Amino acid sequence: MSGFSRPPQTALSFAVALPPARRFFHTGAAVSAVVAALLLAGCGKTEAPTAGPGGPPGGKMPLPEVGVVTVSLGDVGLVTELPGRVEASRVAQVRARAAGIVQKRLFTEGSDVKQGQLLLAIDAAPYQAALQTAQAQLARAQANLGQATALAQRYQPLVEAQAVSRQEYANAVAAQQQAQADVAAGKAAVQTAQINLGYTSVTAPISGRIGRALVTEGALVGQGESTPLAVIQQIQPVYVNFTQSAAEVMKLRRALESGQLQRAAGKEAASVRVVLEDGSEYPLSGKLLFSDLTVDASTGQITLRAEVPNPKGELLPGLYVRVRLEQAQVSDAISIPQQAVTRTQQGDKVTIVTADGKLVPRMVKVGAARNNQWLVLEGLKAGEQVMVDGFQKLQMLPPGTPVKAVPWQANASAPAAPAPAPEKTASPTAEPAPAASTDKPASSAPAAPASSTKADSTAPASAAQH
Repeated sequence: MSGFSRPPQTALSFAVALPPARRFFHTGAAVSAVVAALLLAGCGKTEAPTAGPGGPPGGKMPLPEVGVVTVSLGDVGLVTELPGRVEASRVAQVRARAAGIVQKRLFTEGSDVKQGQLLLAIDAAPYQAALQTAQAQLARAQANLGQATALAQRYQPLVEAQAVSRQEYANAVAAQQQAQADVAAGKAAVQTAQINLGYTSVTAPISGRIGRALVTEGALVGQGESTPLAVIQQIQPVYVNFTQSAAEVMKLRRALESGQLQRAAGKEAASVRVVLEDGSEYPLSGKLLFSDLTVDASTGQITLRAEVPNPKGELLPGLYVRVRLEQAQVSDAISIPQQAVTRTQQGDKVTIVTADGKLVPRMVKVGAARNNQWLVLEGLKAGEQVMVDGFQKLQMLPPGTPVKAVPWQANASAPAAPAPAPEKTASPTAEPAPAASTDKPASSAPAAPASSTKADSTAPASAAQH
């Protein structure tokens, strides 16, 4: 043994260098040394703390967080959303009331016009001539009236002196009265001619926004009929006509009479909100004007009308909108976010989070919707926690996994990434696998020689004993 005073580089190389009789003994000793080293490494790693920073003791994964809302009771207004159309509050068709050729257009299409503003000019020459003719006839009638009046006044003293017969005096008085009538007719003819001449200057009957011109310069209008020239609509304010089913109206009235619902009071009872086609809500609220008493026989609908301010002209006539109208209130009602309710073939379902973090599905009955909230009629009690956020996170976890309930905020940011599944983590007694080999067990190292495989199989038991 003195020839081997220098320590060998490896146990295996030393064993190979020995004679066959001693090679088996030293090979076994080397294998035993390797197994002991592995056991010591396993024991050291087993004794290391397994809980991560801030994690629960015992090496368990942190509970996944889900957003919940606590059920509470309160008065909820039943807001009915109905389809409707925007309509101008005043509409006037500008028509030609005088026949002639359009000489000039004096307005800009699509602009706002004032009442009495000049819009179109029609050829006025024939009407000016007619006015002059009527004025001439009036002058002739006035001259005849003067002559007849003088004759009647001259005959009056003569008939008293019996210088003229009473018949001649009666004829003179009759001629005077006829001349007065001719003068009155002449004045009326002059006035008519002035009116017709005024029709050649087409003015705006109302203030509002004028549309496109229906005729152009040079067009013959008013020949036999009043030709439409343009349309003026007043859109400040506007009307919104909407309909509601007669059956819904009767159901609402019965609920109010039975006391199930309370009649909405205050300003909200007569105010309406307009929802545009893109889903956004018009910032200004309107007021309900009337509800029609007649049901449309063809549709079974009742027409309602609201007046909505439109100072910027954003609401255009003919625009399709939806109207939100609060018609009643429910006392001690429960409302939850719409995303907390899942629609299934069996009905509407929510998920309850118990005090110990368990998830319990429950069927509920929902009613009307308001401000992205469902009105729950049956199935929930005050104080219960309803899950709103975190459904995708739970899809990656096994059923029955407990959760941690946190208050849900409507404007909260996007949910965090899902926590890793428990089945993919290493056992507490095994060495954690590197990040690059997440799906491989810790014992998937390269295979050892056949002589050491049997010895490694006893490592877990030995590690447990250690």
